[in-house]
Amino acid sequence: MPPFKFVPYLKSVLWGGNKIAPFKGIVTDQKSIGESWEISGVPGHESIVAEGDDKGMTLPALIEKYGARLVGDKVYARFGNTFPLLIKLIDAEKDLSVQVHPDDRLAKERHNSLGKTEMWYIVDAEPGAKIYAGLSEQITPDDYTRLVGEKKIMDVIACHDSHDGDLFFLPAGRIHAIGAGNLLAEIQETSDITYRVYDFDRRDAEGNTRELHTEQAKDAIDYKVYPEYKSEYDREAKGEVPLIDCEYFDVNLVKADGHQDIAINHDSFMVIMCLEGECQIITDHGTITPMRRGETILVAAATASVEANGSATLLTAQA
Repeated sequence: MPPFKFVPYLKSVLWGGNKIAPFKGIVTDQKSIGESWEISGVPGHESIVAEGDDKGMTLPALIEKYGARLVGDKVYARFGNTFPLLIKLIDAEKDLSVQVHPDDRLAKERHNSLGKTEMWYIVDAEPGAKIYAGLSEQITPDDYTRLVGEKKIMDVIACHDSHDGDLFFLPAGRIHAIGAGNLLAEIQETSDITYRVYDFDRRDAEGNTRELHTEQAKDAIDYKVYPEYKSEYDREAKGEVPLIDCEYFDVNLVKADGHQDIAINHDSFMVIMCLEGECQIITDHGTITPMRRGETILVAAATASVEANGSATLLTAQA
């Protein structure tokens, strides 16, 4: 089967900006677009096939039709018709709220949901942009409650200068926030469970503050201080470069300049995001799928070989 393209779900939010539509080459009157859900199996926001023989079909229906041929034997045995990853582009014109996500155990217990481990790849960072990830000093759960009450929680959250190409891995439990001026790609477990810790005392048009989840977050936070929160990789390497390898997803950066083979693990589907340039994705089925900046495709696990032909920077993700 050929790779699939989906209709993006564009989400307008309080902190959203104006970068996503031009980045994706979309013309729209929609304002304050903070997120483009590129591939989603989240109930109520399931991605819809954009073209081809299966146009109009939802992602869960697509999995039901093709089964393990699409998502891979291992993935299908574990998740069935549930797609295990959520793929997004995020544009922060303003600071996002400070958040934490529960791990699988806590999310299952409280919400009958997967937890949320995620990663960010910075596509474009304005001068002075920041990423907040992890704790800068040791605190206890009681310290956390006090600091939130005193509106001083930012004093103990590690702040990082953000640059194009920076990489952050955010295991469930790591407190974090995206600072203003960041356009990034996010790959995460399929979960929409978020505990809001702090929202900079912002108010909506009616003068209301957003709900905080202080007590729920208290049990979800990893209070350990780590020596480094930014993930390093070989930025000068050509071809395919490993970025993140965890139990939920494997993510590589592919710099295509001409013909570039892309490694595929046949136990899983592959998501390909084009972050710069344009190329053709060529598979063993003889299909040629054009990609340009801002597009995302889903390649079936049954695909024997994948090649990028062109000049492009790609992210690939497998479960």
